[in-house]
Amino acid sequence: MLFKKNFTQESVNGVQIGNGSIAFQGVKLNVHCFSLDGVLIDTGAKSLEKEFIPFFKQLEVQQIVMTHYHEDHTGCAALLQKELQVPLLMNDMMIEYCAKEPDYPLYRQLYWGRRRPFRAESIGDSFSSANASWKVIKTPGHSQDHLAFLNSETGQLFTGDLYCQEKTKVVLREESIPDIINSLQKVLTYDFTDVFCCHAGYLNDGRSALKRKLEYLLDLQGKILDLYDEGKTSKQINEILFPRKYPIIRFSFGEWNSLHIINSVLEEYQKTS
Repeated sequence: MLFKKNFTQESVNGVQIGNGSIAFQGVKLNVHCFSLDGVLIDTGAKSLEKEFIPFFKQLEVQQIVMTHYHEDHTGCAALLQKELQVPLLMNDMMIEYCAKEPDYPLYRQLYWGRRRPFRAESIGDSFSSANASWKVIKTPGHSQDHLAFLNSETGQLFTGDLYCQEKTKVVLREESIPDIINSLQKVLTYDFTDVFCCHAGYLNDGRSALKRKLEYLLDLQGKILDLYDEGKTSKQINEILFPRKYPIIRFSFGEWNSLHIINSVLEEYQKTS
């Protein structure tokens, strides 16, 4: 099975950025790690361990913080814990899960590798690095434990998978569009300058990018609810709004699907109506 891997790195406004990608059968996925002031944000995927190791070795890592538990963000955590003996911090919701052998689907193991168990500590509402204090912002939606990190000294915001891309077309089954909307509205109340996304990388004019994402999702949510009020089913709404079928839908056996966008909006609507 031929997977094509690639790795690039750069520095933007003092932030060291490593970006690993992996492609197979028309599906290309990538993930970024960021380092600033002794803090490593996320650890990449186990399948890209060899690509990320030279990048990690260049850094002065004093602590590791993770935006959420997914294996493309925690895949090298066990290795780094063993090699560096530094604290690993994350939302306490998934600490127990990460201490065990993972149970995610085979296609994700093929892409991202099989994450090894690691021992994390609860991150709380804030943490400190050598020259800055950091705010921990709860931003559920992509996952229930999702966090964003704001460096109060530099004003740099690290959004994990909150952004990813402006116009979302497919999401994981566990994702909630209403929760993502709430999380975007929440982070936009903070003062920040640079924005770093774990899949899109450095966002040029990050505040505007996050606002555009929010506006897109609010508009999409409105269209879904209008069609639902007209009597359309979730499958009919999906066919109208998302007629294109992306390769990841087939490859993931439906775990990634535009239909999950529709269902998450309708589920929240039915709860509150």
